[in-house]
Amino acid sequence: MLHIVKEPFRPLPDTVLRAMFAARKSVFVDLLKWQIPVLDGRFEVDQFDDEHARYIILSEPDGTHLASARLLPTQRPHILDSFYARLCDAPPPRGGDIFEITRFCLDRNLRAAERRVVRNRLVTAIAEHALENRISRYVAIAEMNWFQQILAFGWQCRPLGAPQWHEGSLLVALEIEMGADTLDRLAEAGIYDQAPMAA
Repeated sequence: MLHIVKEPFRPLPDTVLRAMFAARKSVFVDLLKWQIPVLDGRFEVDQFDDEHARYIILSEPDGTHLASARLLPTQRPHILDSFYARLCDAPPPRGGDIFEITRFCLDRNLRAAERRVVRNRLVTAIAEHALENRISRYVAIAEMNWFQQILAFGWQCRPLGAPQWHEGSLLVALEIEMGADTLDRLAEAGIYDQAPMAA
């Protein structure tokens, strides 16, 4: 099931949101060892998880988390401009039609074959959300290996500055253009997934 969550969080079931925050803790804190806040020892929640955040969540019908991503409006403080602006050669892009993709999370319980399918569905949902909501660009921060995968998805993507080392990781700020040909580009790269996901 696909859930697109804008403010307010209701009527999305609490089980779906809780499962997402728990999965984020499992991936970003337990696996990747990020030094970020954890609520009640179970949920990864930070200052950007507020009423302005949007969430794209893939789940099983019972609420079990499969994958998710958080979208932040760039007209408000977000991760790139607040903490990583130095990764950009120019001021980080801002605008009502520009959102930041953060916390791209695939559940750790997925098998390898499932991960690819779920990843493709999440990328498809992110692109379709942009086209349906007049989002012209996404920005994001990625480690170099992940950035290379993002480039291979086929959409128009470019770095916003030279890669830089940060706490042992080579990071890149990036920009993804959303246009009329985006879904065709994803399809040509074998990423676009037309499977019905609506909740």
